[in-house]
Amino acid sequence: MDIRYKKLDIKNMEEQNIQIDQALANIQKLVDNIETVIRGKRMQIQFVLTALLAKGHILMEDNPGTGKTVMAKTLAQSISGDTGKSGGGGANFKRIQFTPDLLPMDLIGSHIFDDVKKEFVFKKGPLFCNLLLADEINRASPKVQSALLECMAEHQITMGETTYPLEKLFFTIATQNPVEMEGTYPLPAAQLDRFFIKIYFGYVDEATELNIYKDYLGIQNNLENIHQVLSMDEILFLQNETEKVFIHDELITAVRNIVRDTRKHSDIVLGASTRSGITFLKCLKAFALVNGRTFVTEDDLNQITVAVIDHRLIYRNKEGKQNALKAILAKQLDRLSKLKIVHHQVYQPGLS
Repeated sequence: MDIRYKKLDIKNMEEQNIQIDQALANIQKLVDNIETVIRGKRMQIQFVLTALLAKGHILMEDNPGTGKTVMAKTLAQSISGDTGKSGGGGANFKRIQFTPDLLPMDLIGSHIFDDVKKEFVFKKGPLFCNLLLADEINRASPKVQSALLECMAEHQITMGETTYPLEKLFFTIATQNPVEMEGTYPLPAAQLDRFFIKIYFGYVDEATELNIYKDYLGIQNNLENIHQVLSMDEILFLQNETEKVFIHDELITAVRNIVRDTRKHSDIVLGASTRSGITFLKCLKAFALVNGRTFVTEDDLNQITVAVIDHRLIYRNKEGKQNALKAILAKQLDRLSKLKIVHHQVYQPGLS
């Protein structure tokens, strides 16, 4: 089966290529800047940027001390808060340390009586920001976690009869310790579904760890003096370019099949929703752009399926958790390998 597509108008191609050149150069600039602090984590950085460009949020799980919080800080400090060129004030970054005694109003804000106006006024909480670090999110009660549902899904917060829109750029990086650790609450399915991607940050390899030990003062200095390499407008531009990334109909069919197969598998109690499938497509486009392409490939599907879908599923047992999704993915990759798909591309540069 040979699937081909008509050529684009040459003039439109030239205009798009200029925009794509700029977008990919900006992505590489951001990756390089983050790697001055975060060493040996190229794939994790790519996943974080994938969630950002897909207009979603990311959950990072691992033991303390693996660099999750530093990753969030580095990204925030790499983005200028100015809508013009980079180099002005940093993006509005807020960090919330989740604890068992935290209250929803500590996140959303509350009404405070104004002695001058003689009325109650709403004082906005830390959720009104550009980049939010929800640190150790699973140490707070489910009541507090639920305060994030509306803002993460709809980019707005409702207090009483008033709805307050959030910033155009609102990105949540949440970290959590493994749920087996003492004093943690497993995130409910509705909360997990708000995260486009869930990754395990992991430890670095031996050589990188030795390099970190030898240069930990330099890394700390880099974090304290991190360059702002992109402006807010440039990030919003990248998000818009992500939506233009081409995805073949057969890959869309594969996404549909994976989502539906999770609902039928005997080892999966709760499968993925239609919203999960839409999120999957957005992440595929973003991951392709982060990797220097304007089209999605089968390899993208292979690399991000587990990160996008796994945390949305409820498994019957531990064996099913290890094997079910991988078997579903393997079935679709095998189907795609039998097709001769010619991926339509506007431009294919190479990112290092």
